[in-house]
Amino acid sequence: MTRHQSLTLATTCALLATSLLVAGAQRPGVFNGNRDHPAIRYSTAPVSDPVARLNAALDAGTASLSYDPARGGYLASVLEALKVPVSSQVLAFAETSLQASKIRMHNPRAIYFTDQVSVAWVRGGDVLELAAQDPTQGTVFYTAPMQGTDRPRFRRDNQCLACHLSWDTLAVPGPVLQTVFPRKSDRDYADGGFTDHRLPVGQRWGGWFVTGAQVPARHMGNQPMLQPTPRTGPPKALRAVTGEFDTAGYLVPTSDVAALLVLDHQVHATNLITRLNWEHRAGTPAAQAEAADALAEYLLYAEEAPLPRPVKGTSGYAEDFAAVGLRDSRGRSLRELQLDGRTFRFPLSYMVYSPTYAALPLAARQAMATRLSAALEGRRTEVGYAHLTAPVRQAIREIVAETAPAVLSPTR
Repeated sequence: MTRHQSLTLATTCALLATSLLVAGAQRPGVFNGNRDHPAIRYSTAPVSDPVARLNAALDAGTASLSYDPARGGYLASVLEALKVPVSSQVLAFAETSLQASKIRMHNPRAIYFTDQVSVAWVRGGDVLELAAQDPTQGTVFYTAPMQGTDRPRFRRDNQCLACHLSWDTLAVPGPVLQTVFPRKSDRDYADGGFTDHRLPVGQRWGGWFVTGAQVPARHMGNQPMLQPTPRTGPPKALRAVTGEFDTAGYLVPTSDVAALLVLDHQVHATNLITRLNWEHRAGTPAAQAEAADALAEYLLYAEEAPLPRPVKGTSGYAEDFAAVGLRDSRGRSLRELQLDGRTFRFPLSYMVYSPTYAALPLAARQAMATRLSAALEGRRTEVGYAHLTAPVRQAIREIVAETAPAVLSPTR
């Protein structure tokens, strides 16, 4: 993508965001209110997300950040402070972010994430980019300087909403995940779309590196954005990106396939949760019911595209991800990755444990409990729920009963 096309993409995102506020069009499946509705006040209400808490700790002198030019400036220190595992690193080289002009296949954007915060670093960039989940306000965006300073702090940055507030984020501020397909020349406009766990794996990860000991036979990753002659064979298999570009400054040489699969699921789940929260604070009963239906189906992986063959990463992410999960008396967890046929062993999303889910208004959590219970008791018989066999449903109910009983029985 040329710089002109990068700017064109950014302009398109801005127009999409503006259309939500100016045109006021009603559209099903998205939040049709204003982000600064008196019940929401996205721009002005206090926030308590992980980055805001770290800022407060820095101000109080109870936390500090160290600058290391060899480890991404403040990057390594920020990840440690926010408890983000380095193994979560995924690498995007499609030129579609705030610092698009600096991103290339030989200089990909590194993204690190947990359930509640993500940190993006571009070698040679001006800022770190962060997105944090506030329990009530949804996704809040920040930037921090890449250069050493006496008082490093995170600044809230709403210019990110140019691309992170659109129909594709359900008209709430939220993360986006794209697959960008190769083009014949830099005169052709970039093509692709947004990704979640429902998209067939063969169409995912265009513009990303994909590494692992075992990866899907077909995907769109690991190939240049410009291809005069489209590639017909399988994508290049990579255990690591060592040798693909100069990895100086990157914390690990991987863009782990397991991390990509988790991120594929998590991004849309995050926006669905925010939308349900906002609908119950500022929306209509019909929109509230629709938002609960959509979230329940997604959290139960009702339309998950199957994994054609087993996959296995190399960064240790799968182990790090599972290690922080709540477990029942039999050692089972909703964070247990299967990576064979489907991503998770027990198909009820771990996002039900998140602070953002717990902060849903009581009526929203009750609506969700009704819908989740119907599926987990076998009362949803549609094709999309066929993966919820009787043993799987029983296992999920047992895990939730021990680790998060309020998910199915909210009381306050």
